[in-house]
Amino acid sequence: MTDATELAALVSSGEAVPASGWVAGVSASFAASLVAKAAVRSEGWSDSAGSRAQAVDLRDRLLSLAAADSEAYGAALDALERRESDLGQALGAAAEAPLAIAEAAADVALLAADATERADGAARADAAAAAVLAAGAARAAAKLVAINLSTQPGDERIAAAERACDTADTAAREALAAEI
Repeated sequence: MTDATELAALVSSGEAVPASGWVAGVSASFAASLVAKAAVRSEGWSDSAGSRAQAVDLRDRLLSLAAADSEAYGAALDALERRESDLGQALGAAAEAPLAIAEAAADVALLAADATERADGAARADAAAAAVLAAGAARAAAKLVAINLSTQPGDERIAAAERACDTADTAAREALAAEI
């Protein structure tokens, strides 16, 4: 397992990737991991196993999406450097992973908000933190969608990313308002 120092060094390197889309995906996966932790530590939560399974599924999906984002971003950078005529297509493709990250992060935030109501004691704090982290990841990913599609105003993917942010933000506010 890569320790936190190695991970931070990787992100802060001079290499183009991994970049913010990867970080958003990994951050949201960590948020999902916190929801799984809250579920497994909550003996009084009758259907915690189902929530834990959902959180683990989202965690794994977000890690795959983070890798896909790095790949698509690298391809878009290559197209830009070569001044290829299909740059718009490469940027459009580069918008797909961050959109999926934003939507999955919104799902994590919703699951986390539910966990703040149902988890046991201190596990609720982990769930509330997860909701906020997921909302931040959704917001970061949505920004990348908007940047990648800036030459295509009105593209539905921009609106879809914003809807995911709104969902995640609402869930985060609910999680923060929950009694812990």
